[in-house]
Amino acid sequence: MDKKELNKFVDKWLSSWTGNKPQRLIEFYTDDVFYLDPSNQDGIKGKANLLAYFTKLLSKNANWKWRVVEIFPTPNGFTLKWEAIIPVETKTFLIFGVDIVEMRGDKIARDEIYFDRYNWQTEVDITKKKKK
Repeated sequence: MDKKELNKFVDKWLSSWTGNKPQRLIEFYTDDVFYLDPSNQDGIKGKANLLAYFTKLLSKNANWKWRVVEIFPTPNGFTLKWEAIIPVETKTFLIFGVDIVEMRGDKIARDEIYFDRYNWQTEVDITKKKKK
């Protein structure tokens, strides 16, 4: 992908993380995808397993919003610096992170996500306890 195509791809992909549309999001990934994030440090393998995870994750976070900070093309894909605005009840968290993405054709074959989720997860846990 040239830089213009890569920017369009990333914009479409990031927008798919908002609005609880896991079927739309999973279409960006290969059938044999490997996905890793702070909640899944051993990773998730395969599109079906990833769809199950996305379905649960997005249903709990339908209103988060993502923005590109910077894209660094690599020989096999790109590294993405991003920011996310994540609401939890009456609070909003601004989180910065990085995705290391390997592509196969126009699909993501590997996606490793790194960010500090401590403050956000702490608030989620507090909210869960209050609801009990």
